[in-house]
Parts: sequence; structure tokens; C-alpha cells
Amino acid sequence: MKTVALVIAEREFRDEEYQVPLEILQANNVRVLTVSTTTNEVVGKLGMKVTPDTLMDDLDPAALDGLVFIGGGGSEQYFDDPTAHELARKTAQLGKVVGAICIAPVILANAQLLVGKTATVYPDGKDILEKQGAKYTGNPVEVDGNIITGNGPEAAKEFGETLLKML
Repeated sequence: MKTVALVIAEREFRDEEYQVPLEILQANNVRVLTVSTTTNEVVGKLGMKVTPDTLMDDLDPAALDGLVFIGGGGSEQYFDDPTAHELARKTAQLGKVVGAICIAPVILANAQLLVGKTATVYPDGKDILEKQGAKYTGNPVEVDGNIITGNGPEAAKEFGETLLKML
């Protein structure tokens, strides 16, 4: 059974960017770990309540098939987080799928994972991605190698379906 970690912020993650891929993965027998910097209940921007399964510090990239950062304003907490960056880099180095949606691709850009890669992001993050060496497209979903990026809540279904195919 494949295992994917969905990393959500402690507050203001985008509910549908979490929920839609979660449902697509679970419907296809993928084990999903919900990960954050707390195991206390967290609340999404639209009010969804989620209790994370595990802490980001406790994740083992070798035990995962995919790692995805969920967007929303709260994901900013990971933009400059060395733990998040290291986790993303290690997962990518192992050849696993690494993804981010909405504004969260900024995390991958700041981890230097998008240098020379085709990627998308919520429009607010375009300048950061380009500054960090990514080829920004503005498309709803982009795949380059083992990296998948999505540009926002409207892309959640396509993002989830593409993620599933990549696994």
C-alpha cells in the first residue's frame, strides 16, 4: 500500500486542497498521513477541523511514497522552515513524489527543489518561484519529474488525480 503525507498548517490551511486529494487518495487505497507541527486539532480557512496523525519532525521520508504541502495562508509557516525544506529535499532525493498546491509551492522553491523546473503556484507566489529559478506557467497543475505543483483550490481535483497517477 502506498503512503502519502499531507502537510497542513496549524491554522488557515485550504480545506478543499486538503479534503479533495485526501478523498481521491483514500478512495484508491492510498494510506494518507495528515502531518503538521502539532497533533492538536487544527482548523482550516473554511472551518474544517482536522486532527493531524503525526508531527512533521517524526516523518521518515523513506517510509513515504509522496509528500504534499497543502496551501492556504497558514502554509506560510513553512516558507522558511528548515525542517520542512529538509523533509522535502530528502523525499525528492529518494525519488519519491513531492508536491505542493496553492501558495505552498513557495516552500519547494525556498528548499531549492524548483530550480530549472516547470512549476505553478497561486499568483501571489509567482515572483518567488521565478526568483528561485523555477519556470512558472500559471497552469492549474504542473508535473516536472517527481514534482507536482498546483495553483489553488480550483485545481484540487486535478491535483489529486494527477498525484494518484504519479504514485
